[in-house]
Amino acid sequence: MLKKWIFALILFCSIGLLGCGKQSSIDIDTTQLTEPLEQPAANAEAQVETEPEPEKEPEPEPEPAVITIIDPTSDKIIHTLSPNDFGYDTDIVAYVAKIEQFAKELARGTAGKPGYDQRMILDKLDEHGQVIKGSPLILLRESILVERILEASAEGGTIELPIEVFESGYNPEDAPHLGEVTIATYTTYFKPSDTNRNKNIELSAKAINNTIVGSGDQFSFNTVVGPRDEASGYQPAPEIINKKLVMGIGGGVCQTSSTVFNAVDQLPVKYIEWHHHSIDIGYVPKGRDATVSYGGLDFRFQNTADAPFLIKTIYGDGYLTIEIRTAEKYVEIFK
Repeated sequence: MLKKWIFALILFCSIGLLGCGKQSSIDIDTTQLTEPLEQPAANAEAQVETEPEPEKEPEPEPEPAVITIIDPTSDKIIHTLSPNDFGYDTDIVAYVAKIEQFAKELARGTAGKPGYDQRMILDKLDEHGQVIKGSPLILLRESILVERILEASAEGGTIELPIEVFESGYNPEDAPHLGEVTIATYTTYFKPSDTNRNKNIELSAKAINNTIVGSGDQFSFNTVVGPRDEASGYQPAPEIINKKLVMGIGGGVCQTSSTVFNAVDQLPVKYIEWHHHSIDIGYVPKGRDATVSYGGLDFRFQNTADAPFLIKTIYGDGYLTIEIRTAEKYVEIFK
């Protein structure tokens, strides 16, 4: 029995020594042990500190649009307009209406302020045949101004007034020759005894005499004749108002305007303004009259011929004659 235990002990030790010998012959790569272990992605993200984003400053609100309107004839600023004050950002239909009214008042004026529009004051010949200069027709184109304002309403900007200037349409070298040939004439009659009324006819006829109407020019009776008041020498005389004869300063002037109408009606003209009396007047056929009142009704026409003409007035004892004359070289144009 003892021999069996000794033999078992010797066998165990032999096996142990053999195992230890194999273990010692294995080379171990120690470099792998020196590399750091990878951390899980979640841990890496946890270790990164996130910085807070800086607060954004609020963007400043845009300045409201402003439109600056300049007079091109003087390069001066005549008006500064804020579209939003006119309702551009709230009601575009009302805004357009206000801009149209603004343009109208700027062109035609208001009760207390004249507008840009000016009627032409026609040139005349004096008693020596020298030209007395008038002034051109000036128009502010309202529709173009409205269009320019609307285009600039969103962002603002500077715009110019659309002003047009029309000089008289004749060659100054023709002036001495415009009285050469009479191309139209008309005569009306009155009672020589109506001294006050006749004086008014005489004064208004004298104001028109030797007026040059160039090609394209516009004739305005009220502009040429001017105010009919006592300061200008006009007298009280009967005039027609609302189908009744009443006394008024300048009564009888309508006979002058009606005589002018019947003379120029024989020429190529376009009527801009023309009114009839409320009752028959007797000195011209029915429907052939032209009533006027200073500051009110006017008689206006435009010369549509490609040539100028001259208005001559002849005031006599009981009659008034209007002659339309032109240079001999233009006679065929008026035919």
